[in-house]
Amino acid sequence: MPPVPSCSVRSADEVNEQIRGLWLRTGGRLSAEQRTEYELLVREWAAAVHAEMDESA
Repeated sequence: MPPVPSCSVRSADEVNEQIRGLWLRTGGRLSAEQRTEYELLVREWAAAVHAEMDESA
């Protein structure tokens, strides 16, 4: 599993593309390890969305 930064330095779009890629590679069925990766990516995506909203305000 690739490392996921604890603080978001990637855009929400970049993280979303990685999430989509994970689902495509697995055919929508995640192993326990892949589910952990997915959960980390979703957290990173949410942080990036929040940061982008703060920047635009």
